[in-house]
Amino acid sequence: MLQQLTASPHLFWLSLGGLLLAAEMLGASGYLLWSGVAAALVGLLIWLIPLPWEWQGVAFALFTVIAALLWASWLKRKAYAGAPNGSLNQRGQQMLGLHGRLLEQPENGFSRIRIGDSTWRVSGAENLNIGDEVEVTGVEGNTLQVIHSTTARQI
Repeated sequence: MLQQLTASPHLFWLSLGGLLLAAEMLGASGYLLWSGVAAALVGLLIWLIPLPWEWQGVAFALFTVIAALLWASWLKRKAYAGAPNGSLNQRGQQMLGLHGRLLEQPENGFSRIRIGDSTWRVSGAENLNIGDEVEVTGVEGNTLQVIHSTTARQI
C-alpha cells in the first residue's frame, strides 16, 4: 500500500481531497471545504509535474490559504451587497416607515396597531384616537414609536 502511494502520490492527494470534501458534507461548516479543494489541486499538480513530498506539502498549504482568502474576500463583498441596511433579524427595525391604524383607544400613551399578521404595542407623543392612521418612526424594545400619519406627510 505504501509503495503504491509513493509510486503515484497524485492518487493520495486526490483521495485526501475526496475524503475532506465528503467530511465537509457531514457538517463541518466550510472548514474542510477549502482543504479538500487544495488537496485535489495538489493531486492534479502532482499528476502533471512530479514534485518531492516536501514541495507537495508546501503546495497544499499555499493552495489552502489562497483558497480560504479568496473565499473570505468573496463573502465580504457579498455581505456588503446583500444587506445594505443591516436590519436582518431585527423585525422592529424593518417596521420603520410602515403605516397602520390604531386598534384600541390609547391608554397611558400606549395602543396597538396591526402590521401584517401580528399586532404591535405602540406609543406616541401626540394625542391619538382609535382608527387614526400612524407611521412607525422608531423602536424601543418591543414598542413601536409612532406619529400621526398626516403629520408625517407634512414633514
